[in-house]
Amino acid sequence: MIKLNNITAGYNKAEIIKNINIDFEEGSITSIVGKNGCGKTTLLKTASNLLKPFSGEITIKGKDISNIPDKELAKKVSFLPQLRTVPNITVYNLVMHGRYPYLGFSRTPQKKDKEIVNRAIEDMGLNKYINKDIHELSGGQRQKVYIAMVLAQDTDIIFLDEPTTYLDINHQLEILEIIKKLKKMGKTIIMVLHDLSNALSYSDQVCLMDNGEVIIYDTPQAVYDSKKIDGIFKVCSQQVLIGEEKRKQYVFYLN
Repeated sequence: MIKLNNITAGYNKAEIIKNINIDFEEGSITSIVGKNGCGKTTLLKTASNLLKPFSGEITIKGKDISNIPDKELAKKVSFLPQLRTVPNITVYNLVMHGRYPYLGFSRTPQKKDKEIVNRAIEDMGLNKYINKDIHELSGGQRQKVYIAMVLAQDTDIIFLDEPTTYLDINHQLEILEIIKKLKKMGKTIIMVLHDLSNALSYSDQVCLMDNGEVIIYDTPQAVYDSKKIDGIFKVCSQQVLIGEEKRKQYVFYLN
């Protein structure tokens, strides 16, 4: 669906990622993992066209992303950054920001826009907070509001940079379950995750990076079996089965 061909990118002429060749599969969840500073967020920003590459080509369904007008691209691709200022705004109005690519010159929401916003708020279980200022919400609730905003933007491709960072374990798992729900809606999810166990447990594909390059891009099982995560992070890993469903979980520890 979205393909990167020989991509090199970075900041101020300094290369951060290089020789990236990757094809993100439609309707799947891909997690990008790696040590701090390896280029995960740079890859995410470049793939979403927030950062222009030094060289190479990015295509969406075969069309060069650089040739798609910004407003049209905003109907195809959404991006939720890790760090955000928290504006003084109600839940409803923040979610409505997701409809901006669709609004006309008057910037006046139409009936359809309001219906989509209300549905996104309902899908995220935020109805009782609809008129609350987001400053009044917990970190987990606030993250769900931002995901509702992305949902209201109604793009096929969603980029998430560390969507579970700074959340307690309960809210981390809740957000990951929501991401699985987005996939069931037909969305393509590409996210940076810090937690290796969650990345392996919740993804269809895992992209392991080191020093600005893709080391392996494959299924969680294949990435685990390769032991490349162990080598890069200098840890040992173990796969365990939990619950009656024998779901795979992953434990990492120092040798």
